Amino acid sequence: METERASAAPSARENIMGTMDINPLLIKLSVPMMISMLVQALYNVVDSVFVSQVSENALTAVSLAYSLQNVMIAVGVGTGVGVNALLSKSLGEGNRKRANATAENGIFLAVCSCVVFMIVGFTCMEPFFRSLTSDEDIIRQGVDYLAICCIFSQGLFVSTMMEKLLASTGRTKYSMISQLCGALTNIVLDPIFIFGYCGEALSGTVGAAAATVIGQYVGAAVGLYFNLCKNDEIQLSVRHFRPSARTIGRIYAVGLPSIAMQCVGSVMTFVMNRILIAFSNTAVAVFGVYFKLQSFVFMPVFGLNNGVVPIISYNYGARRPARIRQAMRLAVLYAEAIMLLGVAIFELFPGQVLGIFAASDTMLGIGRTALRIIAVHFPLAAVGIVFGAVYQALGNGLFSLYISLCRQIVVLLPAAWLLSMTGRLELVWLAFPIAEVVSVSLSCLFMLYTNKKILAPLSQGQPG
Repeated sequence: METERASAAPSARENIMGTMDINPLLIKLSVPMMISMLVQALYNVVDSVFVSQVSENALTAVSLAYSLQNVMIAVGVGTGVGVNALLSKSLGEGNRKRANATAENGIFLAVCSCVVFMIVGFTCMEPFFRSLTSDEDIIRQGVDYLAICCIFSQGLFVSTMMEKLLASTGRTKYSMISQLCGALTNIVLDPIFIFGYCGEALSGTVGAAAATVIGQYVGAAVGLYFNLCKNDEIQLSVRHFRPSARTIGRIYAVGLPSIAMQCVGSVMTFVMNRILIAFSNTAVAVFGVYFKLQSFVFMPVFGLNNGVVPIISYNYGARRPARIRQAMRLAVLYAEAIMLLGVAIFELFPGQVLGIFAASDTMLGIGRTALRIIAVHFPLAAVGIVFGAVYQALGNGLFSLYISLCRQIVVLLPAAWLLSMTGRLELVWLAFPIAEVVSVSLSCLFMLYTNKKILAPLSQGQPG
């Protein structure tokens, strides 16, 4: 009976990934992931919303912590992207043994990542914050918050990997449920901890961090349960597991560019904070709030990407380029619709969304201008984000890295620094649309190359 169930699984997967119409398939896979990513965005914002009720310094501390937090997320998500692409491709080729090895090595890499960031949490917190500000109150609150997030990062890395395994095998509903459990735990605990209902020791930024890591542990536990009990596409074995250098290499062939791409965002955030703090602490707080708010727009697009990557990877393995192209077109269309909705909100209601964070009059004045200027680049970003997912799914993750470097380091930071020399803060925000114009142009060039070298030969029956 067990053998019959195992042999039926690839056939069922073929019916979905290989033959189901692309539009309903993309919706089926993406909508749960989009909901999951919206929940993740809420997860990220809740801390800041409640912390802003404590003080603007507390909000600034959490904003400054974001660049290092983003490195943790980059390592977890980037490794998961590599696992996602390799596992989906292996299933498309009918190679169950390699799919299982990919999943097991992915979990091993998640555990290794926890150890690295635990060491960072014990050793690097105070130097990190002192490199950004001399305000002792901000430093103290930031160290309290970020040290807990790093030292107890096991929940983050394990939950992220569990969600990627579920998404890779088409179990996006279960991935959504695991994220919901973690996020709801965080949301419930945040006000209880932050406002001191569990004692002074768990109040303020300490309470925000505690609620975050507890939520991550809950999400990890639920995700592990679903993979062990509800995911018959892969079989995980701890007893017979041995790390495979070859499998890890394949995972990181796609995952490292993704990690580096997201770490580039951390470098950008770190340097932008250095530029903005020369104007005021409030400018840094506004920048941090912007990143929290824009996640509500960008996260659904990332969820869309999580749905399209296994479709493209599977059909790449199955040598069906027409389905790959159709998935790309639909993903761009849906991403543009989401981004245009984001532009409308940021342009029409900037004061209302900033008000969620108990914004002062000064913060509102800076924030309204910032949101309206930066939001202009959202529709262009949609193209770059979807194309980046396509490159990763086809094994060309370096293209995504080059685009991200161009956008956030090569163009954005020099433009922001030069504009800051004018002494006018509002001009600094123009660096974002300037950088996006350059990066989307580069992304389109890479797509022409990808079509010529990978998709066109695939259509002709040549090796991809």
